[in-house]
Amino acid sequence: MQNLGYTRSSHQRDHFLLTPDTFVRAPLPGMIHATAIVHVGPITGARFTQYTVEMDARGRFATGPLQTFLWVLEGTVQVRETRLTPGQYAYLPEAEAITSDQPARVAVIEKPYVSVGEPLPTAFCGDERQVEAKPLMDDEALEVRTLLPADTTFDFAVNTMTFQPGASLPLVEIHIMEHGLLMLEGEGIYRLNDHWYPVKAGDFIYMAPYCPQWFCALGKKSAKYLIYKDWNRHPISS
Repeated sequence: MQNLGYTRSSHQRDHFLLTPDTFVRAPLPGMIHATAIVHVGPITGARFTQYTVEMDARGRFATGPLQTFLWVLEGTVQVRETRLTPGQYAYLPEAEAITSDQPARVAVIEKPYVSVGEPLPTAFCGDERQVEAKPLMDDEALEVRTLLPADTTFDFAVNTMTFQPGASLPLVEIHIMEHGLLMLEGEGIYRLNDHWYPVKAGDFIYMAPYCPQWFCALGKKSAKYLIYKDWNRHPISS
């Protein structure tokens, strides 16, 4: 229900915040019993695409010809011979069919591969619960789980970051990497450039290169987000 044109969503020169009340759904080619919420893509200046797929029972979609990262938000999906449940994920170097026999939601990140003379990494599936949590800069209240191997065959990274109530990033970051960020749990305050935004689970944030950024978790439970960044490549190759 719209409340006199109010929304927390905001679109700025070097960042934007998209909240669920402003999401628009539209099917992408090849989707059956499924629809997509496209959060960011090349038309915005980003060098990657991120969207959420909402699948009905007997839903089906195919990833594009680009390398793809999938994260299951709700329900169960089938990727090749593997069934993935919430918190599980897959890296796919080429097009694959994704199916579900029940309602499901999946976060999808696609990016053209930037080669350094090596073949694309091979496909694999993972489970965040089996990934070691490491403190960020020795802060035990801020845990990072690295979901893709940290080697130069991968030209992007996807992590989860979990903040205990009151925990924050240790500095205002300004860097060449761009980000796609999906809030998974909790709430907090995000500084983006000179803007301050209340954010919560379900929100999406895009941060362009060199956008000043900082986050602090608020409330009585932890905050957690899934975050993409491009890395491991010389800037001129991008």
